[in-house]
Amino acid sequence: MPTSRSDADREKRRAALKSVTAAVGLTGGKTVIGLLTGSLGILAEAAHSGLDLVAAVMTYWAVSVSGRPPDRDHHYGHGKVENLSAMVETVLLLVTCAWIVWESAKRLLVHDVHVDVNAWSFGVMIISIAVDVSRSRMLAEAAIRYNSQALEADALHFRTDIWSSAVVIVGLACVVVADLVPSLAVLAKADAVAALLVAGIVVWISAQLGFRTVQALLDAAPWGIENVIGGAVMAVPGILDCHQVRLRYSGPQLFVDIHVTVDGSLPLREAHAITDDVERAILALYPESDVTVHPEPPQ
Repeated sequence: MPTSRSDADREKRRAALKSVTAAVGLTGGKTVIGLLTGSLGILAEAAHSGLDLVAAVMTYWAVSVSGRPPDRDHHYGHGKVENLSAMVETVLLLVTCAWIVWESAKRLLVHDVHVDVNAWSFGVMIISIAVDVSRSRMLAEAAIRYNSQALEADALHFRTDIWSSAVVIVGLACVVVADLVPSLAVLAKADAVAALLVAGIVVWISAQLGFRTVQALLDAAPWGIENVIGGAVMAVPGILDCHQVRLRYSGPQLFVDIHVTVDGSLPLREAHAITDDVERAILALYPESDVTVHPEPPQ
């Protein structure tokens, strides 16, 4: 477990770089096999992986920048870069889905395209699932450990890849059955249908991710944390009341702004010591958070 913020930033960059490397290999392999076989399902997955590659590169850039300390132009640090990266990833995924739906509709309604299914078709998708299982777990663990929305978005993408790859495999299997059993020729359309299902999966996940990133960019208060912090603060000796609790995330960092009521007759030094206790109580719950405590006398 990293013992400093610099160690955490280094681990986040390492996880993101591994994701980039995996995305390069998968995108290239799916593109080649998709073009050779004519499978729209595999090409849809190649396009999906291509945008995953772009997203992985953006994630690497985002986690590299977000760890920079505050400066003259960014008093609250650079954590919002992670939220912005996740938002751009969402837009890219939705654009890809529009292309997949268009191509699938043409194959289903306008003209047929022969899909040459072979062992390579299934092989590249099985390898894709194995790689995506590995990297989604790695990214998810890093996202939880370092509270990184950018890494969480990357992990979410690759979990959807697992399901969409499985859908494509089913579509390819149906095409093989259609070739072997002429009476089931309708199954030849399964490849295009599989591509539509891939698009549907990606749209659903993208909508969820987009909502969360917009909430973060608009400084929406994280759900449930206010009550947890309020309870911890009220347990601090000398605190008569806490109010005007304001919370927001900037990338992985939580910013806490809270007003507390203390005995108005206390010397400044003692009142300040109580606010220090409040800050320590909050940091015990949310380490690395940025806490501002404003003491007030009773009204």
